Amino acid sequence: MKDINFADLQINLNRFRLSYKFALEEMQTKVNILREEFHVIHEYNPIEHISTRLKSPESILKKVMKKEVKLSLDEMRENIRDIAGLRITCSFIEDIYKVSDLIQSQDDITVVDVKDYIKNPKPNGYQSLHLVVKVPIFLSDGVEFVYVEVQIRTIAMDFWASLEHKIYYKYNKNIPAHIQDGLKEAAMQAAMLDRKMEQINHEVNILKQQDEQPKDFMTPQDVYQLLKKLSQVEGKIEE
Repeated sequence: MKDINFADLQINLNRFRLSYKFALEEMQTKVNILREEFHVIHEYNPIEHISTRLKSPESILKKVMKKEVKLSLDEMRENIRDIAGLRITCSFIEDIYKVSDLIQSQDDITVVDVKDYIKNPKPNGYQSLHLVVKVPIFLSDGVEFVYVEVQIRTIAMDFWASLEHKIYYKYNKNIPAHIQDGLKEAAMQAAMLDRKMEQINHEVNILKQQDEQPKDFMTPQDVYQLLKKLSQVEGKIEE
């Protein structure tokens, strides 16, 4: 596609964004299906919340200028891969990787990039698992493959990231070191909370499994109590 001028670009951006809107709807449907199926099969829902974000024309143009991308729709499509964003909030860290595996196993999704900020947090403490995928959408003039950025994080990670964004919103000056240190410490505490809650969840699941044992199955404690009762009954008979 030949280069277009700035005015033409603004006019065409809304149509350009439609493909990303459709790609987001496609991804949201896929994740909802996985969530419902997982709940039916495993009686457990690893996904707490799903949200989507589509960059505005103004945000797209700002990113174009920042990255010094050519004013061409093809160049923008290839070089700006976060125009469409899907955020999945999970209960526990292990759920993040389960959901990621389920998404990546979809035959019609192409995984372009994976960044694990959980195993390797950003310097400011940010944690999340990021996937960039290509999703096929079927238009009247053919199939188009569209980039979607997928962020998967826990409730605690989302809490920290949302407040960090709100604190820094529209503040473009240098952040004092003590504030950066404070936010990083808060991120570490959120990570500790994640791991503590996951540990507690594992322990409770073990207790649930023990309670769900068949009623005709006798534990060593059950056998001991039965023998004790039998010995008491025999003692009364002898008397």
